[in-house]
Amino acid sequence: MLADKSKFVPRVCYEIFVRSFCDSNGDGIGDLNGIISKLGYLQELGIEAIWLTPVHPSPSYHKYDVTDYCDIEPEFGTMDDFKRLLACAHSRGIQIFLDLIINHTSTLHPWFSEARKDHENQYRDFYWWMTPPQIEELGISERETSDDSQVVYPWHENLPDTEKYYGLFYKGMPDLNYHSETLRREIEKIVNFWLIEVGVDGFRLDAARHIYPEWEKELSIEFWDFFSKAVEKAKPEAFTVAEVWAETEEVAPYFKYLNATFHFDLSFALQRILVQEHDEEIIEKLLASYSLFEKYNPLFIDAIMLTNHDQDRIGSVVGNYTTKIKLAASILLTLPGQPYIYYGEEIGMLGTKPDPYIREPFLWSENQEDVEHTYWINAQFSTRKQVIPLSAQQDDGNSVFNHYKTLISLRKSEPALGQLFAPNLHRVCLHDDQLLAYFRPHIDKSVIIIHNLSSVTKEIRLPDDKSDFHKILFSSDPSHSEIFSQMELAPYSSLILSAI
Repeated sequence: MLADKSKFVPRVCYEIFVRSFCDSNGDGIGDLNGIISKLGYLQELGIEAIWLTPVHPSPSYHKYDVTDYCDIEPEFGTMDDFKRLLACAHSRGIQIFLDLIINHTSTLHPWFSEARKDHENQYRDFYWWMTPPQIEELGISERETSDDSQVVYPWHENLPDTEKYYGLFYKGMPDLNYHSETLRREIEKIVNFWLIEVGVDGFRLDAARHIYPEWEKELSIEFWDFFSKAVEKAKPEAFTVAEVWAETEEVAPYFKYLNATFHFDLSFALQRILVQEHDEEIIEKLLASYSLFEKYNPLFIDAIMLTNHDQDRIGSVVGNYTTKIKLAASILLTLPGQPYIYYGEEIGMLGTKPDPYIREPFLWSENQEDVEHTYWINAQFSTRKQVIPLSAQQDDGNSVFNHYKTLISLRKSEPALGQLFAPNLHRVCLHDDQLLAYFRPHIDKSVIIIHNLSSVTKEIRLPDDKSDFHKILFSSDPSHSEIFSQMELAPYSSLILSAI
């Protein structure tokens, strides 16, 4: 079981797709020094941890196919730049989580370059190899697509080799085979390098449920026992958050060895209720998931998000409707858990697949020539015609940015909203499925949160046992003042009430 790391856990996190965030040297590609220059901005927003998408050397634009686990992609900077980023972030109370991709490597990684040479190579068993008859005998030549992989035929030729290699995500990403004890020792070295020598605060763990292939998937969970022990030995306070893109029942066992996992069921449920404009018993579903999670880890952290770098951006999901973009933020930032904000969500950035267009450049200012802007891709969605840049939003009290900033501040200042462990959540029944309402109790100061999911003003009648909750801590309804006396809530508005 995991040790208690509660005092080390950041409460509000931010995902940066490094290539698109901020450019420091004019080459149009986001880099580490660009991130350093924006740490003050992230601190102002209220961010306490940054998840960096991969920074390792890689042949792709997204860097999820690693060629060297212990170096920095030259497009992004140097190891000295990374260490400076880490020091500058820590000086501002911001942790850094490294995206660690150990389900697979690039075919250009030295391990695979050696492994593919011949069957007797010392690196051969770092990967999965089978002949076509072996593959057919096991019935694993094809697979059903999943949310996290659209590949149907995961076995790839290595001509003139008689054996094929397994690559779940792409032929350029061969899966690693953790039956190899030598490979496991290499992973321990990588963990030690980043946690001890460099000093990162933790890892975001890519494709955590695919560590072993589907025909041995029951072994994937146990792998994280090995991994968590390596982390604990290297740096006991280090944090782990995993991508387990699956339904809650499959996710829960991973909490036995990992601090947090991303809540994909919640992400898609939030998107649905925002589009359909009615609740689907989301609180009941959350409570059921908490019961499952705590069976494996009483100190589980529910990593919650609206969308991430693999999903259509929430701004596009809700049709670039500003009030719904704000409503989405209001729900995310008032639910229990550890929220992750995908870079640009706080200014309402847009984007739909294919993937490059959900990873477009951050809009820092109205000046298209601003050297901070990245231009590695010609943006199709998050343009100045469709999204108001940050510089203009900062001075607008009604902007999406200031909405995020206000709610993050409130989440951090109100103990009922910021509680991470043993999630404090109860449904409040308002007898209207277009109202989402919940109670977050706390010994010092409890709160009630109400969201109007609909396009019409709603009358609010609190249950008798909550009738003394009339002080407004926050409201996006412009007609409200300090006391909730009007008993109505405007379309797509949110309200936070306390009794004191």
